[in-house]
Amino acid sequence: MELFDLTIHELHEKLKTRQVSSVEATGAMLARIEAVEPAVGSFITVTREQALADAEAADRRIAAGDADLLTGIPLALKDIFLTEGIRTTCGSRILHNFIPPYNATSWERLKSRGAVLLGKLNQDEFAMGSSSESSAFGVTRNPWDTTRIPGGSSGGSATAIAARQATATLGTDTGGSIRQPASHCGCVGLKPTYGRVSRYGVIAYASSLDQVGPMTRDVTDCAVMLGAIAGYDPKDSTSIDTPVPDYRASLTGSIKGLRIGLPKEYFITGLDPDVQATMDEAIATYRSLGAEFVDISLPHTDYAVATYYLIATAEASSNLARYDGVRFGLRSEQGRNLIDMMTKSRSEGFGLEVKRRIMLGTYALSSGYYDAYYVKAQKVRTLIMQDFINAFEGVDVILTPVAPTPAFKIGEKVNDPLQMYLSDIFTIPVNLAGTCAMSVPAGFSADGLPIGLQMIGKPFGEETILRAAHAFEQATEWHTKKALI
Repeated sequence: MELFDLTIHELHEKLKTRQVSSVEATGAMLARIEAVEPAVGSFITVTREQALADAEAADRRIAAGDADLLTGIPLALKDIFLTEGIRTTCGSRILHNFIPPYNATSWERLKSRGAVLLGKLNQDEFAMGSSSESSAFGVTRNPWDTTRIPGGSSGGSATAIAARQATATLGTDTGGSIRQPASHCGCVGLKPTYGRVSRYGVIAYASSLDQVGPMTRDVTDCAVMLGAIAGYDPKDSTSIDTPVPDYRASLTGSIKGLRIGLPKEYFITGLDPDVQATMDEAIATYRSLGAEFVDISLPHTDYAVATYYLIATAEASSNLARYDGVRFGLRSEQGRNLIDMMTKSRSEGFGLEVKRRIMLGTYALSSGYYDAYYVKAQKVRTLIMQDFINAFEGVDVILTPVAPTPAFKIGEKVNDPLQMYLSDIFTIPVNLAGTCAMSVPAGFSADGLPIGLQMIGKPFGEETILRAAHAFEQATEWHTKKALI
């Protein structure tokens, strides 16, 4: 097995026993990036020199006996995380030359444990998208079929795992942006409970919805990564001060008696036949493991997409007002005065999807429409949250599809925003409710495209969904399949 094929826990054993050095593992990963990057477009920036320097430091740390599971492990970050001294673009032309003066807390925590940074990963511009087609730095392609989208907005974070360009990655999930690309690329992706992981130093899209999470080759790695980045951060006012459990210890393999809810609103007419067949097979696997199934209802699911695209765009309109050409980022050279300069900077710097969402959000917040749209959406959000609270009175976790179809063709939905937005119909409710969920490889379509299942947990119920996902993973071989790229 090649070094770039190893999981975190497999590579850690080789590093700990000195069978391989971090410099060797990092070099193998950098060579792999160079070999396959032209085909997939996972990276915006590759930090080759820093990665090798980090790896040398990690090897010294390992030799001194001061190492943990992540020391010397080559990772990559979605280009939405601030990295001191390293360009951070958020996939946008307006930040094409932005060099942050400090690190995001989540990266700082990984860095303090000796992780190696390979580079910054491609994404939909400002994390607004479901296909990774809206980046100012080019389209990201699915390693399983490069004519297909990898999902979005954390497309580069998923393709870097599927194409074996990084051992693990970080993404962000505002409406499904970790789980959906994880499903489409055949990797594991977890969206933690809102407030479980610090958002400090993460470029904001929709502040009440954004959450940081790991993307990995298997569930064990996911538990390791979550344990490293979770925890209270006084720099983030939405961070929750509650103890971080040992997530890896929760992977017991036993789920006998686990009550799994099946919401009727997620198993709908029109669900892709391959997705339906995959869910049926997954349910049968869970039954064989001793899980019990309960039919449940999440009655306000139909309103989730509309609610999300009012709340998220309103928050985006507010958050993106800071990109004005004055303090940082792109400044138009054509402005005749201050207002003209701001207008031209934003017109030149933002892409079409970002402009669309800014305008939608500004409209929803405008005088005369605020109560009719934004306030009403917040009320419906409360009803959606209550749906989950009610459901979890009778079940431990909820099982659903991640997406209604496998990965679609690049360009297929780019001119049809409504169809694109409906790609997130099964993931958006989780963000509105603020709870946790993850995607686990569960099968393939007739065309050989990965399909994931979604496990939704109670608030701060990451241990339970990790345990359920791990039991499924151990009973199947889907996570061992590799894209032949």
